[in-house]
Amino acid sequence: MEGRSHELMTTFDSLTEKEVLALAISLEEEDARIYGDFTDGLREEHPDAAANFARMRMEEDGHRHRLLELFRARFGDHIPLVRRNDVTGFVNRKPVWLEKPLELGAALQASETMEVETRRFYETAAQRTTDSGIRQLLGDLAEEERKHIQTAESMGAHPEADPEAADREAQRRLYLLQVVQPGLAGLMDGSVSTLAPLFAAAFATHSSWQTFLVGMAASIGAGISMGFAEAMSDDGSLTGRGRPWTRGLICGVMTAAGGLGHTLPFLIPAVKVAITVAICVVAVELGVIAWIRKRYMDTPLLSAVFQVVLGGFLVFLVGILIGSS
Repeated sequence: MEGRSHELMTTFDSLTEKEVLALAISLEEEDARIYGDFTDGLREEHPDAAANFARMRMEEDGHRHRLLELFRARFGDHIPLVRRNDVTGFVNRKPVWLEKPLELGAALQASETMEVETRRFYETAAQRTTDSGIRQLLGDLAEEERKHIQTAESMGAHPEADPEAADREAQRRLYLLQVVQPGLAGLMDGSVSTLAPLFAAAFATHSSWQTFLVGMAASIGAGISMGFAEAMSDDGSLTGRGRPWTRGLICGVMTAAGGLGHTLPFLIPAVKVAITVAICVVAVELGVIAWIRKRYMDTPLLSAVFQVVLGGFLVFLVGILIGSS
């Protein structure tokens, strides 16, 4: 779930060449400012990495100037305001550059992801344009973004990695966006959002079967809703996030699975026993979610546990209070 109004967004395929160049200028400006933040945040603890990010910022500024020159030559001085959050298909970046203190690993991962995304943007845009000058510049910039991926990888734990290995690693991280992110979003939603209706039904009806039916309806309904929401969040054409309906299927199935996990115990006729087993299942689900967030999303374990458990507990408490009233 992107948390944005998709009705106000446009698709990449609908952009004109003028708008594509305007978007490219905006992307380069944003990336340059992010690299400036990385430089400032890493200067004291990691001066060598900060120097590399400073150089990458200058190169991004150079890209922007080349795009500006071409834009003015083709379309004049007025540049329409087209930003990445106006176009579907871009990853919603976590603002790690605002963290204090800034971690080198987080900066490197963010850098690799945004460079792969920008490179794919240039490659896709170059294939669509019919202007040879625009095609040449976009192709050149795509290659330079690929070199930035290698630079970011060389600052990591494996500086000996060859360019192909660096590119594969960056692609692997984008693969996490295709499968792990939608699956985790679904699991979290299914495991947490269904707690309130399930336990409200258990405490209100004191019937395992009635509670089971409520849990089934809530889980499957949430799965369908989350699946469609994920599928419509973006088309994956620029980010490499994969086919939208594949992501939607992953998200929907994991949402339903997250709710069904603590719904199935209510097949036990004794409602008190079923509630006890369901609570144990919920504890396991929340623990798994916290581990996945630590393993794949670089969230500190204690922070992940606190966020997941606190959210789950509050929803669980709402269900009990409403069911007992």
